[in-house]
Amino acid sequence: MGTEWMDRVVGERMTVDREFSTRIQSSRFSSQEWSLIMTATEFEIENPEAPDTARLVANTDGLEHVLPELENVRSQTAAMGGAPGGDSSGSSGGGLFSSIKGVLGLGGGGGSTEAEREAAETLTQEYAEELQSTLEEKGRWEQICSVAAT
Repeated sequence: MGTEWMDRVVGERMTVDREFSTRIQSSRFSSQEWSLIMTATEFEIENPEAPDTARLVANTDGLEHVLPELENVRSQTAAMGGAPGGDSSGSSGGGLFSSIKGVLGLGGGGGSTEAEREAAETLTQEYAEELQSTLEEKGRWEQICSVAAT
């Protein structure tokens, strides 16, 4: 499926990114980790020929390539003393969340990779649903489905 339709939803994605940032702050992922996850995620429209039943989904097959990098991001963040520069959560929040993640065993190890994948898959699908909802509210969903169907 082509990505031409994705080029047409840049404004809506920016809106969803802003709204979704609070959801990311309350998740197990930092904003840097979320950015990494999003680079490995492709969004697809299932059944675009029928906008009434079409659904925007997150294809997370590429996550396996970035999950090991999440630990590198965490290590770099910890080495810098908590939250990275430019992160709107503030350094005290990053340190606290890093500590909580450490206590919960979310800083790597064999068992956490599957939990990381599941959390990333859940969040990316929530993002896809939010983006579809935004497109529907703006009356653009049918047009985007039409572009995706061609």
